Amino acid sequence: MKLGGLYPINDSSLISYEALPDALELIFHYGVSMFQLREKDLGRNDIIPCCKRIRELCDEYGALFLVDDDVDFALFVNADGVHIGEHDVSIEEARSKLGIQKIIGVSCYGDLNRAVQMQRKGADYVAFGSFFPSSTKPLANRVNQTVLMNAKEMLDIPVCAIGGIKDTNARELIDHGADMVAVISDLWNAQDLGEKVKKYKRCFID
Repeated sequence: MKLGGLYPINDSSLISYEALPDALELIFHYGVSMFQLREKDLGRNDIIPCCKRIRELCDEYGALFLVDDDVDFALFVNADGVHIGEHDVSIEEARSKLGIQKIIGVSCYGDLNRAVQMQRKGADYVAFGSFFPSSTKPLANRVNQTVLMNAKEMLDIPVCAIGGIKDTNARELIDHGADMVAVISDLWNAQDLGEKVKKYKRCFID
């Protein structure tokens, strides 16, 4: 499956795990093809029932289910892969545990050299950001959008943009080279989730 488009990431302070599966079903219905589970606070046992339902939905809609940081938990819930950052498990260890079929995405912030290195080590996509002020990570360093253009010239794997992205600014990141945009708060704060997803999808139409 080609990696691209809107890349939703959950935030349990914005949408509960009880409500998340129904929301994802709506999102997948509108053609979104991947989702990342991000949980920094709750115990893993608390979210296993939700993860089982997410796995079922992803199978039903042909979507990819990724887990942030936790390789062992990704294996436990049969996720399609993980997303790792600079201070998480190394890509070598992640690949050793996951095998060659699973997806590994890597945060590269604004560092093109890191991105090239991660591609060489087998990353399936790399993410850059934050491009705009982010309520999820308010202290994140800001990155110039030209990094996306340079990344597209230097890399052969998909490029993801993250950080403060809204449907009103996503298109400029796509025009600079982003294959996918990772979105948290702008998605889950939407009064009409379906309409919000459609706005993002229009951003990817030439």
